[in-house]
Amino acid sequence: MTDKTTILVTGANGQLGQSLHKISSAYPEYQFTFVQRNELDLSQTKNIAAYFEIHRFDYIINCAAYTAVDKAEEENALAEQINYLAVKQLAEIAKAQQAALIHISTDYVFDGTQYRPYVENDTVSPQSVYGASKLKGEQALQAISPKGCIIRTSWVYSEFGKNFLKTMLMLGKQRDALNVIFDQVGTPTYATDLAQAIMQIVSTDSASNSLEKSLEIYHFSNEGVCSWYDFSNAIFSLSDINCALSPIETKDYPTPATRPHYSVLNKAKIKQDYALNIPYWRDSVQECLTALLQDEKTV
Repeated sequence: MTDKTTILVTGANGQLGQSLHKISSAYPEYQFTFVQRNELDLSQTKNIAAYFEIHRFDYIINCAAYTAVDKAEEENALAEQINYLAVKQLAEIAKAQQAALIHISTDYVFDGTQYRPYVENDTVSPQSVYGASKLKGEQALQAISPKGCIIRTSWVYSEFGKNFLKTMLMLGKQRDALNVIFDQVGTPTYATDLAQAIMQIVSTDSASNSLEKSLEIYHFSNEGVCSWYDFSNAIFSLSDINCALSPIETKDYPTPATRPHYSVLNKAKIKQDYALNIPYWRDSVQECLTALLQDEKTV
């Protein structure tokens, strides 16, 4: 047995799961358990129940999600199971075991028609199956109300897995010109920055026992605002990639799922409650690109 505070991280192979793993050595006072789908499969109700019959944790950080936004339009049942029903089950387990549950949600719970950054209690109105399934997960969590919080984030990228930054790096090196959407506006989130924010929450709340308070919703992304076109421009500029970028409208690049046109998140609440100093998005892009370069050198 250990006297350390125990933390379970689901979705260990995902961007956020791997980013938490990357920084976990900086938190020796915690004992981390990282589980992949083969150990804890959120698509299987029985698998979830069986896992927690033999495991208990002080914290559950749920990084697992069905995130294939367009595919979700066809795989409605699977998206609902992972993003809603499994979250409900985790909430019930967390409450029964008196664990704190930190759950990651999304800017897609909003319709994107606003022109000021979204605060936590703004009206939700998802425009896609993915967004609707994530909102149901949030609502189930709020109804059950275990200790912990919900963190909505946006445009997550990292040196791990598949994401927009890595796709643009690949395409920018392969092609002379690319068209990128400029009328969808939000803020990129470097998964390492989100991971550090999560650990700041865990550290603060375990020190003050403030997780006994009611379940809160928080917004987290990097600071600043940009379009996908601006994001791409920064990636190419900071990587010295010579690929001509042309801005296009959403209507010129139709997708099965509707994306929010504007999904900038207001971070005032999380900054105030946890004394967070959130980096500017472009600075974090540079940090991620540096990490990728270091990874290439060590291969």
